[in-house]
This record gives sequence, structure tokens and C-alpha cells, in this order.
Amino acid sequence: MQSRLMPKPRRPLSATLCLWAAMALPSIAAAQENAPAAPPMSPEQQAMMQAWQKASTPGEPHQRLAQQFAGTWNTRQSMWMEPSAAPSIETGTAVNTAIYGGRQLRMDYKGAFMGQPYEGLGFSGYDNIKGKYVSSWMDNMSTSVFLAEGDYDPATRTYTYRGQMPDPMKPGIVVPVRNVVRVVDKDHHVFEMHETRDGKEVKTMQIEYTRAK
Repeated sequence: MQSRLMPKPRRPLSATLCLWAAMALPSIAAAQENAPAAPPMSPEQQAMMQAWQKASTPGEPHQRLAQQFAGTWNTRQSMWMEPSAAPSIETGTAVNTAIYGGRQLRMDYKGAFMGQPYEGLGFSGYDNIKGKYVSSWMDNMSTSVFLAEGDYDPATRTYTYRGQMPDPMKPGIVVPVRNVVRVVDKDHHVFEMHETRDGKEVKTMQIEYTRAK
């Protein structure tokens, strides 16, 4: 016989929750069955949904970017401070990764710039709405973000991007930039940067990419 001085055993909390869930599930299911169906979308809403689906679905341009550039690359960078001067040469590595279901290509770059450690982060993709290739770039040598848009020429396997960057020597002035990426073969491609200053375009940088084995 249980003594009055001894406390009655309590049901564990987990058992209480399980019992509550067991009793609640049938009522929740019944409520869902009795809930009114969502109203059908209007033609305008259906068109909007189809447009967004088309805009957000990766296609051939996205697949091409991943096929041509994804992977790990060894780089040889040439930079010209003056068009007539010999270029400075640096080496580095780039790791390109397809992200967001293949919608974007991320580049993580490490190397050197004028003898100093250099790190950069870039993204490339294809904007279905604009019908343009788009790219962005940021690094540890600047607080700016470089944005560019471009096109692809399948005959020459060349991407041409155009953008603008601020001139650090002339606040408020922007420098037109034309970047060219030429695919040589599956293991090699070449990047070139051209800047227009005082109405004249000059090549200021070239990076040769070789796929790491």
C-alpha cells in the first residue's frame, strides 16, 4: 500500500507530448481536408509565374560557363603600368565553382600584385532577363566592386565584357574597361583587360589560365 508521504509518480513530459500529438493529429488532418482550396490563379498571375520560372531556370549559357571554366587553374599574370614598358609577371591560382544550381560561377583567386599578396573574389553568370553575361569582381586591393556585362561569340569562343571603374587619381572620373576572355581549349583560356584613358584603349593586364592536373 502506497504511503501518503510518498509523491505519486508523474508521467514523463515526452509521454505527455506524444499523447497530445496522437490526439491532435486526426483533428489537424481533418481540418486540412476541410480547408477551402486555394483560388485559381488569374491569367496575369499564371503569366507572371511562367515568366519568373523562365527567368530563374539555368540554360545553355550557364552550362557553357561551368564546362569551360569550373575547376582549379594555375595562372600567369602580366601587368603593364605603361604600354611601352615591360610587364610585371606574377603567378597564382584560381578555383572556379558552379553555385546555386549552376546559375553562377564563383572564382576564388590567390596570387600577388606588385609583389604583395593578392586575393580576389568574382562571380560570373548569364542574366536570362537581360540576355547578357554578367560579372562582378572585388579584391583586397580596392574597396570598389567592378561590374560588367557582355556577350559570347561562339565562332571565336570569346566573351567580351564592358564596364567602368573609378579612377583613383581623378575622383569622380570613371575609366571604361573592356575585358576579353578567350577559350583556347578545355585546359587553357586567356583573360585580357583593356582600359580607355584619354580616348585611347590600351591593354593593361593579361592572365593565362592552365588547368591544374
